Amino acid sequence: MSTATEHGARAALRQIIGSSRPVSWVNTAYPFAAAYVMVGGIGAVGITELVVGALYFLVPYNLLMYGLNDVWDYESDLRNPRKGGIEGVVLSRRWHRLTVWSAVVTNLPFLAYLVVVGDATSTAVLAVSIFAVVAYSAPRLRFKERPVLDSATSSTHFVSPAVFGIALAGGELTAPVLAALTGFFCWGMASQAFGAVQDVEADREAGLGSVATWLGAARTVRAAMVGYVLGGLALLATGWPGMLAALLVVPYVVSIAPFRDLDDADCERAHAGWSRFLWLNIVTGFLVTQLLIWIALR
Repeated sequence: MSTATEHGARAALRQIIGSSRPVSWVNTAYPFAAAYVMVGGIGAVGITELVVGALYFLVPYNLLMYGLNDVWDYESDLRNPRKGGIEGVVLSRRWHRLTVWSAVVTNLPFLAYLVVVGDATSTAVLAVSIFAVVAYSAPRLRFKERPVLDSATSSTHFVSPAVFGIALAGGELTAPVLAALTGFFCWGMASQAFGAVQDVEADREAGLGSVATWLGAARTVRAAMVGYVLGGLALLATGWPGMLAALLVVPYVVSIAPFRDLDDADCERAHAGWSRFLWLNIVTGFLVTQLLIWIALR
C-alpha cells in the first residue's frame, strides 16, 4: 500500500469513526445492556445476545444515526461553528458514499442476528428504533425539523435500546419499569430541547426548524427544566431504592436554570450549559450504575 493510499485510508477511518460520535457510544449501548441484565436477560436468553446487542448499540447503531445525519446535513454543518470537535466532525463530501455504505454494511449483520434470536415484540421495537434513527434526518421525513417531534424522536434514539433490551430478554413492562422508561424519555426530550437552544439563530438563518426555533430560547430552556422535573417525578414511582434516581435530575435543572431568560440573539451562550451537560452525563452514568448494582444485590 502506497503512503498516499495509507494516509487516505486513515483519513477515511478517522472521518467515519468521528461521524459516529464516539463520545456518545455509551449513551445507547448502556441502556440496552442495563435493561437486558436487570430484567434477567443473561439467564433468560444468554450472554451472547447481551454481547452482540451491546456491541451493536455501541458502534453500528451510532454510525447509522450520526453518520447518515452528517451526510444529509453537510451543508448546514459547514456553517455550524460547533462542528469539528467532540460534538461531531464536518464529514468531507469525499467520504459521504463510503460512510453510507459503512453504516449499512455494519448494521445489517447485527440486525439480522437480533431479529433471528428475538421474537415479534423485540423485532417490532427494533424496527421502531431504526425508523426513528433514519427519520430524524432523512430527506422529506426530517423529524429533526418538526418542533416537539424532534425532541421525542431524539429521546427515542436512547430509550428504545432499553426497551429492546427488555423485549429481547423477555422481560415484562411492570409499573416500576414503565416509570423508569418514562423518566428516561422525559430526560431525553428535555436534553434534546436544551441542546437545540444554542442553534436558534443559526437554524433560523438556514431556514431550519426545531422546538427551540418554535418556542424561542428562553421558553425552550424553561420547557427543558419542566421536562427534567417530570422525569424526576416519574422516577419516584419506581419505588425504593430506584426512586433515588430522581435526585439525578436536579443537577441538570440547576445547570440550565441560568439560561431561563436567555434572549434568542444570545442563544450561543447556552453552549456553556451544553458542555456541562456532556460531563454531567458521565457522572450520572456512574451513579446510575452504582444504583443498579445496589438493586441487583438486594
